[in-house]
Amino acid sequence: MPMADQELEIGVDEAGRGAVLGPLVMAACALDSSTASALREMGVADSKSFGAPAKAQARRASLSAAILERAQWCAIHVVPASEVDAAVVRGQLNALERTVAEALLATAPTWTRLVLDGARLFFPLASRLPHAEARNRAEKTSVSVAAASILAKAERDRLFAAIRFNHEARFGPIRGEGYPNRSTERFLEAFYEAEGDLPPETRRSWSWPPLARLCGTIGTSLPLDFGEV
Repeated sequence: MPMADQELEIGVDEAGRGAVLGPLVMAACALDSSTASALREMGVADSKSFGAPAKAQARRASLSAAILERAQWCAIHVVPASEVDAAVVRGQLNALERTVAEALLATAPTWTRLVLDGARLFFPLASRLPHAEARNRAEKTSVSVAAASILAKAERDRLFAAIRFNHEARFGPIRGEGYPNRSTERFLEAFYEAEGDLPPETRRSWSWPPLARLCGTIGTSLPLDFGEV
């Protein structure tokens, strides 16, 4: 727990918002200036800059461990596909992210600065929290946001590895971490052909034509509404 006189910046970010398969993961991280400098020197940066291959995932895992060890405070929350779907159907995906962020911050130490990644997404939350700002691409300039992005992405990497373990032997490789791509499409088609349904990790509400076609075939298509971005 940080000392009362420490100046802390907390960053909030997510991983997996746009994926068709798997969870959305949100994280928050509090750093003082010396820890932020040390983590920057270790290579902490926007998690997306590392890419998706196994080598990149190993790098994120290593940096995530370093962040968890050195940060003054961290918190991670996993939102399963079913909960994402329920929010999308109501046009409330942004509201869901704000709710999760606020729940994470309820356990946080007192901060001197709070940076939330997403200007429009998080403005309603930032406007009522002290010393808070919401801005786009915050992970480019804030080490605390970059650290939160790595924590979220590394946790999603771990969870998505379990999805691959459970399904790839029967239905083929799932490349691209479950985002809309030809590999994801082939996997969903193979699963549907064998099971007559989609895997439980699927976000059935996503506005992606191959998914909408399969959902229509099994009669479980949901309103395709991402909510306000």
